[in-house]
Amino acid sequence: MARGKGQLLRDADASPKGWSSRDKFAAVLETAALNEADLAEFCRKRGLYPAQIAAWRSACEQANDWDRTSTARLGRATKEEKKRIKDLERELARKDRALAETAALLVLRKKAHAIWGGDEDA
Repeated sequence: MARGKGQLLRDADASPKGWSSRDKFAAVLETAALNEADLAEFCRKRGLYPAQIAAWRSACEQANDWDRTSTARLGRATKEEKKRIKDLERELARKDRALAETAALLVLRKKAHAIWGGDEDA
C-alpha cells in the first residue's frame, strides 16, 4: 500500500544491494529535495550511505542516454568492421592476383620446356 502511495518500502530482509530498481528510484525521488543533514538522517533510518543515493541518482540521470550511447557505440563498431572487411578484401584480391600470376608463369614454363626442352631440374 505504501508503494502505491509512492513511499519507499523495502523488503524487510533485503540489504540496499538487494533493492529493486523501483525502490532505488523511489529513494532518489524522496531525497532529491533534502539538504545534507536530512539526507544523512534518511540514510541512517534505512541503512544506506549518501554515496549510494548519489550513485543511484547518477544512474537515473544517465538512463535516458543509454539508447543514444549504445547507438553511437554500434555505429563505431560497424564502421570499424566495414573498414576491416574492406582491408581483408583488398589483401585477398592482391593474393589472388599473385597466385594467378604464379600459375601463369608455371604454365608458360612447362610450355617452353615442352617446345624447346631445357634444364630438367628447372
